[in-house]
Amino acid sequence: MLGILVVFSLGVNFIFNQKQKSMKAIRLFSLSLLLSLATFATTKAQTTFYEVAEYTPTIYMIARGEVVEEYDADATRQKIIDDYAETARCGFSQLKNPQFIFATRNNKFSLALGGRVSLRTSYDFMGAVGNIDFVPYDITPTTYANRQRVMMDATTSRLFMKAIINSNTLGRVVVYTDMDFRGGNEFSYIPRLRSAYVQLKGLTVGRDVTTFCDLEAAPQTIDFEGPNAYNFEFNQMIRYEHSFLRNHLTLGIAAEMPSVNATYGENFAPILQRVPDGIAYLQYAWGENKSSHLRASAVFRDMYLHDKGDNDNTTQFGWGVQLSGHIDITRWVDIYMNGVYGKGITPYIQELTGTPYDFIYNPEKPNTLLTLPMWGWQAAAQINIVPGVFWLAGGYSMVNLDKDKGYLADDQYHSSSYIFGNAFCNITPNFTVALEYLRGMRENMNKDKAHANRVNLLLQYNF
Repeated sequence: MLGILVVFSLGVNFIFNQKQKSMKAIRLFSLSLLLSLATFATTKAQTTFYEVAEYTPTIYMIARGEVVEEYDADATRQKIIDDYAETARCGFSQLKNPQFIFATRNNKFSLALGGRVSLRTSYDFMGAVGNIDFVPYDITPTTYANRQRVMMDATTSRLFMKAIINSNTLGRVVVYTDMDFRGGNEFSYIPRLRSAYVQLKGLTVGRDVTTFCDLEAAPQTIDFEGPNAYNFEFNQMIRYEHSFLRNHLTLGIAAEMPSVNATYGENFAPILQRVPDGIAYLQYAWGENKSSHLRASAVFRDMYLHDKGDNDNTTQFGWGVQLSGHIDITRWVDIYMNGVYGKGITPYIQELTGTPYDFIYNPEKPNTLLTLPMWGWQAAAQINIVPGVFWLAGGYSMVNLDKDKGYLADDQYHSSSYIFGNAFCNITPNFTVALEYLRGMRENMNKDKAHANRVNLLLQYNF
């Protein structure tokens, strides 16, 4: 019911805050009411309290040729389930454990295929974002052309494959790949490889979410990007992680493929990179099942470019630090947060990824480069009305790009904010319905501001 009241009040306030009651306001109110009814239908369908069911996938045993070895079927099945439960990864935009597993009778090898179908319907009003996702950087002043926008998007649907090999020599080896359909332009539905890695003995080799990202430091959002100060991006990497002190402390170090985006001017030029980005973190976890944690992370970058004046290659040094965490206050309340500061770290702040601000040249001294300072933070809370079944979440996030001593034009980006509130309901353990409100603001160097609003509705089924 709370979700109904929130969306209903948004619609009413929007109408009565207008100086003139127009058909535009009526259409918005109608849409808000329809979304409210959808939320009511989903929450009404959940009439009894239940916890998330214990993980019990369907397991298909594969015989080895014509020889069927003697084995304890129940014990083997439990070992297979434990393999997948113990290697499952929780956090932002992570997939659920597979429902079907194919395994050999001795559990030397098992394979699971799965995924999810996601349909997101969104409506932008009082300013639309020029992006399939809600990225405040892409907000522009409202005109007749971008005042409103309706979208339906299924590109975040995913497929995955996970194999586990229990090797006598290497121990447990995990091979994982997954994909979505965001490989081309918006709504092109071209398959895109997200992750492809091998894990063994604490080592991860391949493509995965950057080590600088704390997967459990942000709540789930319908918006694919999430809070703008977060850093959910993928990199090619070699990473090593080790836990000690009864798994309370975890240390991670990684070398990741660099990506440099900068403003070079006429005196400098981009070249191929020579040194990977170095990332390290130290995490302390506590509580039941180590459900709460704080993490300190750092990234160091040596960014190569060519100096045309000296006809020689040179570098710019970038660095960043981050404090992040998740605190399980009670069974009913969770707190999430992260704060990041650095210079020349656009790939590690969600909002600035791909923007030309790792470093810039100074037009007053064209042979001079500066690595720009940048920072951001986000904080959010989740209230578990029915744990694992129905919850509400909301939070605030902001990012700031400092001008420093360099030159940035008046109409260039300076800062942005991201506000969200959502309600998720698991109708069944595999069928999810959610409703979300987003508000974003972008401010330029000359203090000009632009705003946008979005309502998201999600229908998602895991298989």
